Amino acid sequence: MFDTLKIYTQKNIPIAEVVSGLAKLNYRRQEQASQEGDFSLKGDTLTVFPANFSFLIKIEWDFDTVKKIYSFDSQINKKILDYNFLIILPFVKKRRRGGYSENMPLDIVLKIEPGDHVVHNKYGIGIFRGVKKLKNSQGKWEHFFEIEYAQKDKLYISSEEAHLIQKYINLGGRYPKLSRLGTQQWQRIKERAHKGIRKFALELVRMQAQREIIGGFKFSKDNAWQKIFEERFEFSETPDQLKAIREVKEDMESSRCMDRLICGDVGYGKTEVALRAAFKAVMDSKQVAVLVPTTILAYQYYELLSQRIGDFPVTFDMLSRFRSKHTQQEIVRKVREGKIDIIIGTHRLLSEDVEFKNLGLLIVDEEQKFGVAHKERIKKMRIGIDVLTFTATPIPRTLYMGLVGIKQISIISTPPKERLAVKTKVAEFSPSVIKEAVLREIRRKGQVFFIHNRIDTIEQLGRSLQKIFAGKLDIHIVHGRMPTKKVEEIMLAFIERKINFLLSTAIVESGIDIPRANTIIINNAHQFGLADLHQLRGRVGRLNVQAYAYFLVPDFAKVSSLARKRLELIERFSHLGSGFDIAMHDLELRGAGNLLGYKQHGFVWEIGFDLYCRLLKKEIEYLKEAFKIEVGR
Repeated sequence: MFDTLKIYTQKNIPIAEVVSGLAKLNYRRQEQASQEGDFSLKGDTLTVFPANFSFLIKIEWDFDTVKKIYSFDSQINKKILDYNFLIILPFVKKRRRGGYSENMPLDIVLKIEPGDHVVHNKYGIGIFRGVKKLKNSQGKWEHFFEIEYAQKDKLYISSEEAHLIQKYINLGGRYPKLSRLGTQQWQRIKERAHKGIRKFALELVRMQAQREIIGGFKFSKDNAWQKIFEERFEFSETPDQLKAIREVKEDMESSRCMDRLICGDVGYGKTEVALRAAFKAVMDSKQVAVLVPTTILAYQYYELLSQRIGDFPVTFDMLSRFRSKHTQQEIVRKVREGKIDIIIGTHRLLSEDVEFKNLGLLIVDEEQKFGVAHKERIKKMRIGIDVLTFTATPIPRTLYMGLVGIKQISIISTPPKERLAVKTKVAEFSPSVIKEAVLREIRRKGQVFFIHNRIDTIEQLGRSLQKIFAGKLDIHIVHGRMPTKKVEEIMLAFIERKINFLLSTAIVESGIDIPRANTIIINNAHQFGLADLHQLRGRVGRLNVQAYAYFLVPDFAKVSSLARKRLELIERFSHLGSGFDIAMHDLELRGAGNLLGYKQHGFVWEIGFDLYCRLLKKEIEYLKEAFKIEVGR
């Protein structure tokens, strides 16, 4: 196990000791911490950018006692979340390998509130009641975590063992049974879960082993054309973007099949990573399939390729409902004959009649938007080819696969230069709020999205909006039951700035990029999931101008507590790069869902998601090593 630095609130630890510890872990002292591996000290406040974390962490002291630990967004000069406990991992390019222990939490920070269910690795599930100041065995006063177990029994955990506690994440609102202290109950539950996890881990590693045994195509190093193609990118790459591109190329140039998830907030440059990977594959005479959830997004990919490919000898096309039946048949034939290098498409790409002559790379944008049947088809396509998945808010399954080490993750958390966070407001439906928001955007020559996800009442809402603006606003409506050509006509007019107000269902949710649209209003926001709200907000704020998002509800008093929690979170997590944090909270709110199959659900409920992942990660690392030894023989 590599060395770590553990810091707790209310802990007596001199600043100099922490600074010395950071230096030993290869952190760099700077005038101002700005990137991973930096730290700075100003008075009684230390700022550090821990390894494998998305934001700066600030630690405040009162004399030699740690008073506060919290994450901080320097872009908007705003505190994000408070924490009770922080583990700082070493900052080295290649960390020393060592056996993973279930006592090492997957998350490097701990945030629990009184009343939260928690899991202690040794003692089981209890309720966190707060922090109490008690005398330790040496008679000195110290802060302890108070946890209540079954039969009102209490356990006091010292700050040195805080890393053994994690918040319990349930499965969709079902609370767990509290463990009984002084019995073998928890150990029996844990051992039963471990046996099930061991079996599941074996299945996962077998699947990965099959991909490794079959192997993948070993792509060549970048050629001269690749360099020219990349130089045509009109923006400056961010450090995280460059890192993700490098990691993707290293995967492609290896003999194993790539299986990488690129997680980056909306507008953070994931598409450029996809384009460079696709171009690289074509340079080695391989076909590329780009799978997207909506026809509009397919069209935007197609248009972007038209701009970027230019005079390169690369053929590409789009397969979606925007194409006539005859045209689709022609495209399918050309794909089968290898006459199309890059094919972009919706779920139509997953139809049985679509065959490839020499597929080398599958790019999946927002996999969570595809249904179960589509995902099964994607699985069949994956055999022997490189796979690159993109998401702004990783669904629990892909997030979890990355956490336990089956899927590789590249996180793009650096915002593009001059990008501003979207100002977010949750409010009750009000003509005055709507009028003010829309007129402000129209006055600055911008465009407005108004989202209403009910087709049966969208025309009625359109008439109500006309009354608010006294008929002076040109409102265009788009929804999924309209003729395809009509949807295409209106969307293209909006993209080309011929219209400035679009009343739409959530069909515009994924990926659509309209830089001049910088105000979005979501009606009945309480009916959307947290990840969906974040995706919709991502439709605005693509330029260096201030964007606005309004989440409207009819009556706060009638909004459920769960929906209210979602709205609180979407308003709180409005800072740049909040997609990954939103995914974690989405997991917490919705539970692990159908993440693991019915049998594994029971184990997650019994021991909590975090400990489940710890045990699974440990088992997978063990099996990976065993597999390597077996192959070596």
